[in-house]
Amino acid sequence: MSQDFKPLPQYLSDFLDWLEIEKGVSNKTQENYERFLKCFFKWLKANKLDTITPPELTKEHIWKYRVFLSRHYISKNTKKPIKRSTQNYYLIALRSFLTFFAEKDIPSLPPEKVKLPKDKDERTIHFLTLEQVKKLLETPDTRDVIGLRDRAILEVLFSTGLRVSELVALNRDQIKIKPDTKDLEISIIGKGGYPRTVYLSERAVKWLREYLNTRGDKNKALFINYRGKDPSSRLTRRSVERIVKKYTLLAGLPANTTCHTLRHSFATDLLMKGVDLRTVQEFLGHKNIVTTQVYTHITKPRLREIHRKYHGLKEK
Repeated sequence: MSQDFKPLPQYLSDFLDWLEIEKGVSNKTQENYERFLKCFFKWLKANKLDTITPPELTKEHIWKYRVFLSRHYISKNTKKPIKRSTQNYYLIALRSFLTFFAEKDIPSLPPEKVKLPKDKDERTIHFLTLEQVKKLLETPDTRDVIGLRDRAILEVLFSTGLRVSELVALNRDQIKIKPDTKDLEISIIGKGGYPRTVYLSERAVKWLREYLNTRGDKNKALFINYRGKDPSSRLTRRSVERIVKKYTLLAGLPANTTCHTLRHSFATDLLMKGVDLRTVQEFLGHKNIVTTQVYTHITKPRLREIHRKYHGLKEK
């Protein structure tokens, strides 16, 4: 008995359920995948292809959609094309859609047939040297509670490599600092709902202790707001981004320094000191090591210098 197949857009709801239940994907990621796939469905409809079923999807369709993405404008007024890195998000969503078909035994194009465009320039990683990091960390005026909080935020970001969303989600009860506590390890729930352990250095613990000693409120959030309409509320991601930008400018560091720059600096520092890529992957909470490999082109020149300096027999 032959199986009846629905048009591609009619599988969207089942796909989103699969992402949530079988893949444990976060709500935000589901929303993004839905948005990216709806672009594909819109393209299908514009080309009178919205009735095709999974088995009818071909490499030619994928190629034409890639051409459409490469020539599509963000705005008709600016005529600015979609960046290749953004095009990848649309194609990754489509590839996941095809993976869903494969796992549900629905005949369709293999996921690996969806190729991602490469653009080395857009994969440039911005990071700070240790001297620049030190300058940034020492910029806040720690004579008041806001400066203490900001110093603690910067120290924690660099010590742990946390994403800013993970930082603002931290609660005070996760940070159990005793009088003799030097360094500390805590468990967090990271991107995609995956748990991991992060490590607070002796410096980070010192500044957290000083900051927490000023707290007399009952808010469970680790980092709170002291200004605005809702004082003592949990700091938002945007607030932390503004804090990092403020001290970046005060320290005279590159204007493109962000919270994520500290995460990149954390990873680059570990790799420069010889920590293997798999370990750095664990520290960063990357599900796929391919994501971590973007750092290797930064560290290769430094590793070459180390090899030349320390390894092998020297010519006499």
